Amino acid sequence: TGIDFINDGRDAIVCTIDGEVYRIEGISKKQGNIQWRRIATGLFQPLGIINHDGNIYVGCRDQIVVLRDLNGNGETDFYESFNSDHQVTEHFHEFAMGLQVDNEENFWYAKSARHARTALIPQHGTLIKVSPDGSNSEIYAGGFRAANGVCLNPDGSFYVTDQEGHWNPMNRMNKVTQGGWYGNMYTLQAPNDTSDAAMISPVTWIDSKYDRSPAELLWAKSDKWGPLSNKLLNLSYGYGKVFHVMTQDITEGEQGFIVELPIPQFPTGLIRARFNPLDGQFYGCGMSAWATSQMMQVGGLYRIRYTGKELNIPIETSVSTDGIQITFSDPLDQSSAKNTLNYKITNWDLLRSRKYGSDRLNTKVHDVKSVSLSDNNHTVTITLPDLKPSWVIEIIYNLKSESGKEIEGAIQGTVYEISDKIEI
Repeated sequence: TGIDFINDGRDAIVCTIDGEVYRIEGISKKQGNIQWRRIATGLFQPLGIINHDGNIYVGCRDQIVVLRDLNGNGETDFYESFNSDHQVTEHFHEFAMGLQVDNEENFWYAKSARHARTALIPQHGTLIKVSPDGSNSEIYAGGFRAANGVCLNPDGSFYVTDQEGHWNPMNRMNKVTQGGWYGNMYTLQAPNDTSDAAMISPVTWIDSKYDRSPAELLWAKSDKWGPLSNKLLNLSYGYGKVFHVMTQDITEGEQGFIVELPIPQFPTGLIRARFNPLDGQFYGCGMSAWATSQMMQVGGLYRIRYTGKELNIPIETSVSTDGIQITFSDPLDQSSAKNTLNYKITNWDLLRSRKYGSDRLNTKVHDVKSVSLSDNNHTVTITLPDLKPSWVIEIIYNLKSESGKEIEGAIQGTVYEISDKIEI
């Protein structure tokens, strides 16, 4: 349920929701045996772990713990409570999600809210900042229902996902700023106003068709992932997938789009991942601890390597008065790319209410007017006669690459604003 690296990436530390922490020696080996050693146990549902300044911190349901090896034998002798400001009630839903450290050495995690019940403590449904010495914490933002992890962005902001449910008509991918409130009326920070205007809207709504339960986002901090190096990814706990996240700056914030990476589904849901500084590859943790469609096994540890072959996936998506611009990682076949019949574009709206989720409203299937292709054969511009902002947009494509490979996929996102013309 959590992973980080020690010994310059040669070894890893992982935690499980059952309360154990393991050290994995030689994890970056391409062949040969690796060694697992349990170094701690008895923790309360840890869902985040980080190696910081030579110490191992574990984010648990009840506290952040520092693991101390006092006699140097490789096992934890003392479990030091670093911070336990948030209280714990009996409710099953109030997990503490993720653990990150910023450049000022503050710690960050998200605390989920109670399920369809009013919060009992201020931290229910919040993003929490803990001081470098652990002596105090503060609520940075609120209004979350089930915020599954924290992604620290280069600009100092955060991405936090949330799950469909009461007051959440669909899964959300939020860009979080200080003092923001993100829609769950059952949290203690909720305003009296139940309208959508009172909340900060997500970067994108995520339909359950694509992910029934989004987990933590992370940046692909690597120069070894080809077209996806240093791009934004999102993990799917619901379907055991990895998505590439494409964002577009707009007047107020961002609007975003997701596309699934062309890899098989994992046998568990994915929940946490990091890039190894030694080999530059993706290492992710999975589990099947609550509702997920991937329950072939209880847990898993996974590595994804970039092979250097064609990916043939969108790496940028934006919307302008010209139409929808999609840039692919590899050049496209001109004939298939320009064929309007190879695209199916649908949009719909949602209704946010105290009810669980939302039906699709005002569904519209678009007629594609024309498609143009850039000189380098990487970017298509899809012209629609009546493109307007909408809660959800779905772009299904069936193309060929310049090398003749079939490219089938779908982009799903949200359009808040149609920008001025974009130069390709």
